[in-house]
Amino acid sequence: MGPIICWLLLAAIFIVIELVTLGLTTIWFAGGAFVAAIAGACGANLVVQVILFLVVSIVLLVLTRPIAVKHLDSKIEKTNSEALIGQTAVVSQEINNVNATGQAKINGMEWTARAKNDGAIIPAGTNVTIVEISGVKLIVEVETITSENNKEEVQE
Repeated sequence: MGPIICWLLLAAIFIVIELVTLGLTTIWFAGGAFVAAIAGACGANLVVQVILFLVVSIVLLVLTRPIAVKHLDSKIEKTNSEALIGQTAVVSQEINNVNATGQAKINGMEWTARAKNDGAIIPAGTNVTIVEISGVKLIVEVETITSENNKEEVQE
């Protein structure tokens, strides 16, 4: 089997691996193998083919993978609990990290809640912003409430 066939077979293997894993890693090596096959068809010796394979694969991986990942990741929608981060919940049971108590309600569902600041005690009825999710607990911060007559802040 000639080197050109080997490079094309290697490129096909890299493409199949990429299709199975969707990791945006092996596709760049398929490009390198394809360039090496073209070089072999043009009469380049095996050392030049291997060097071209390595250089093209690494250049494609380093220069184009971050761009491809950025564009593909931007189309992924947040699902489930990730979508709650940044939203407002209402404290339904006083949040007190020291006593390990607290619940908040968002979208009709009750969640165990803890304050981001360990020393904070957040009373029931307070609006809070979800800053992260740790396991099955909402980690929240108090929202500042502003009205025309007064400005209230729940102390943390």
